[in-house]
Amino acid sequence: MSTAERSTPPRRPGPGDADYDETRYVPDEMVEAFAITDPALILKLKADREATGFDRRDEMWEGIYVVSPEANIEHEDFASELSFVFATVREEVGGAKIRTGGNISDRIKGWHKNYRVPDVAVYLTGNPARNCGTHMCGGPDFAVEILSKNDLARKKLEFYAKINTREVLILDRDPWAFELYRLADGKLVLIGVSTPDQPEILNSEVLPLTFRLVPGEGRPTLELARLDGAQTWRI
Repeated sequence: MSTAERSTPPRRPGPGDADYDETRYVPDEMVEAFAITDPALILKLKADREATGFDRRDEMWEGIYVVSPEANIEHEDFASELSFVFATVREEVGGAKIRTGGNISDRIKGWHKNYRVPDVAVYLTGNPARNCGTHMCGGPDFAVEILSKNDLARKKLEFYAKINTREVLILDRDPWAFELYRLADGKLVLIGVSTPDQPEILNSEVLPLTFRLVPGEGRPTLELARLDGAQTWRI
């Protein structure tokens, strides 16, 4: 089944239709999320996602099952390209494990109750996080979140801070912006923002890289460069 088929709801009556009931139908543009507490419906929706395989990036936030927007091709390309750049420079920081996706929790046992799935996670050599096979217990040194419409990734910053993630890079695509957050006094603090109109250079203290957005054709260009300026990547 295509993404379009999965995301296209059945037609419902609209204004002017004989069976339209204004007391029942909420305009689509007013709906941003569902809060479902009916146990049977929760289990049905969960089972449907698991059966189709669309649950691979679903998360649990202290018992709340969170379904994020489906990643499109651009989203996946960005994650792959960023991972490639990180892999290119990892030996300069003593080595690193780089993972796209994957479960990250704050606990070893009972981790299904509370975990997140970043787009990219970088664990430097010596990071104390524990590889539990099914998940990592403890935060990466550097994480990337690529936003889609209605994405809740910024609400994950408190969790990332709790598990000692040192830096988080958020790529927003509406409007376009790079946001770099750094751990300070137990919180992830916004260090800087780079937009196509204001292409500020954001310097990482974890990876030997800078990040910025610059104007491009069709969409902005993601520009990454070594701190010494010796090499630049444009995505």
